[in-house]
Amino acid sequence: VGDGGFNQCEIPKDPNFPDCPGKVEWMKARWTSDPCYTFYGVDGTECSFLIYLSEIEWFCPPLPWRNQTAPTPSPKITSKVQAGFRNDFTSLLEQIGTGKESLIFMKKRIRRLSSQWILATYKLQQKLKLTWREQKKILVHIGFLTEESGDVFSPKVLKGGPLGEMVQWADILSSLYVLGHSLKISVSLKELQSFLGVPPGRGSCPLTGALPFDIIYTDYHGLQQMKQHMGLSFKKYKCHIRVIDTFGTEPAYNHEEYATLHGYRTNWGYWNLNPLQYMTMFPHTPDNSFMGFVSEELNATESESIMLNKVNNVAVVYGKEASMWKEKEKFLQILNKFMEIHGTVYYETQRPPEVPAFVKNHGLLPQNELQQLLRKAKLFIGFGFPYEGPAPLEAIANGCIFLQPRFNPPRSSLNHEFFRGKPTSREVSSQHPYAEKFIGKPHVWTVNYNNSLEFETAVKTILKTKVKPYIPYEYTCEGMLERVHAYIQHQDFCIPALSLVSSNSTRKYSQIHNTSTPFIFLPNSTGLIWSPDSSRPHSWPPVTSLQVWVSAEEQSCIEACQNVGLICEPLFFKFINKKELFQQLKVACETVEFEVNHLYPAFAEKARDCYLQKEALLYSCAGYNAKYRRICPCRDYRSGQIALCKDCL
Repeated sequence: VGDGGFNQCEIPKDPNFPDCPGKVEWMKARWTSDPCYTFYGVDGTECSFLIYLSEIEWFCPPLPWRNQTAPTPSPKITSKVQAGFRNDFTSLLEQIGTGKESLIFMKKRIRRLSSQWILATYKLQQKLKLTWREQKKILVHIGFLTEESGDVFSPKVLKGGPLGEMVQWADILSSLYVLGHSLKISVSLKELQSFLGVPPGRGSCPLTGALPFDIIYTDYHGLQQMKQHMGLSFKKYKCHIRVIDTFGTEPAYNHEEYATLHGYRTNWGYWNLNPLQYMTMFPHTPDNSFMGFVSEELNATESESIMLNKVNNVAVVYGKEASMWKEKEKFLQILNKFMEIHGTVYYETQRPPEVPAFVKNHGLLPQNELQQLLRKAKLFIGFGFPYEGPAPLEAIANGCIFLQPRFNPPRSSLNHEFFRGKPTSREVSSQHPYAEKFIGKPHVWTVNYNNSLEFETAVKTILKTKVKPYIPYEYTCEGMLERVHAYIQHQDFCIPALSLVSSNSTRKYSQIHNTSTPFIFLPNSTGLIWSPDSSRPHSWPPVTSLQVWVSAEEQSCIEACQNVGLICEPLFFKFINKKELFQQLKVACETVEFEVNHLYPAFAEKARDCYLQKEALLYSCAGYNAKYRRICPCRDYRSGQIALCKDCL
């Protein structure tokens, strides 16, 4: 470090590096606060501060005299490798390791489903034909299983604790692996630091080299750990991260400043990611990417056998913890008039008092025994909790009918303790909204449990209803592989967003002369499509799948698109956030303003005010207001695969 004389280490006053002097002062006072500074050669001299701040961090300009003595190595150019499908799980199972009940559970699941994954790769291969797939370097860091996050899940695996997250992570690992990507798996902070190249110390400094991964899958715990240990590199590389997020994170909660100013700040969210970097268990909001999981599939013989061996009067209760059974006796007594009720409630020594005596409780069952019970049962009944787990889909896949309570009013972070603090204002109308809305009758019955007559009528009707085992395509191995493949090959959150604000952000509408847009009206309709005569920008999803619709007042873009049989596509907002569109849609605007609001682009019909979005991170399918009608970008989707447009594979 002693290469420079006194003058060479003067603190530069460079307008391009306004933070440099302040950072040097900070280093003077704090350089001993983290051993990582010493690791990078800081020794308390101003020269060492400037070298560090110009070469390891980027707050100061490069020192001219360093160029000769310390040439920066040119970045390695790595050639792209083609991903080949895999059909042997040995190496994945070895990588996952042992020692935690959660890992043992995940490995059992991976083994059990391995033949289904392999079959799915053959099917996907046929669809993709000779499409070249790039092999990505992927890190999977399961933060909630690290000791540092408290790993509350592993000890509960054998005691009726929630398994949904582990089901999903097992399926994510399987899909990434069979798709042929290069995988590293981390379930401890030490492994994470080693894989990322975190310098020794307390996490204040950047990584020792470039990020060695194309994509990192983690959860909120892992995200927090990365932020704590990656220094400035976190901000630089966070576009590579995908956050597995059970309930979803809406844009208004994700944008830190906006969330703080407008009452959307929670303990989660506020990471300023692209909202599509959050990947959910069910397709809650199109603002996030839908990752999902898989249900075990049956072949035709198994399916037939199940239907032959169903016992019409057997019901299984969804609820492994005794606390879920509290105050449920009233409707259980009604059910007991018609059906033999089975429970799988965990207990150590004596029967839990919450479970009525007329219920046959099996205790916690291993997966294969639970499956046998579901294959025999006619009905799988939910008590209202847990919300949105994998079990109802598993029951439906085994030929059960799922009966669940309707919530009126719907539950949300505004009125219900469980959802309070979650980064979403989604309104949950039943225990399992996906089952209610995407599957529905005859497989799923959603009724008011407080109305004894309605409940009893539903049970009687269910007894007469015959169903076949059913799995929505998007929850099959093939469906999940399709989705994960498309995300990996097409999603890129590291491309800088275009500036949204024009130099003149408020204009009288009459001043807008250029009224041309690339859109034309659908025949006999108020919806717009991309004109075949307009040039098409490179985009995924392609703009050929885009339709523009206007919402009603108090209607989100999610609903507006659903009403026309489409799904809202946040990536398309950038194409419709244009003044000219208001004119084409014959919207009367006195003024058009660019503002930061998660409901924009939108217009207030009565006031004749029109608004465009100023902040790309706030493009949001979710959200509505009585004052506004929103301009909504919708797209088509593949049959049974809401995450992908028809031409998205």
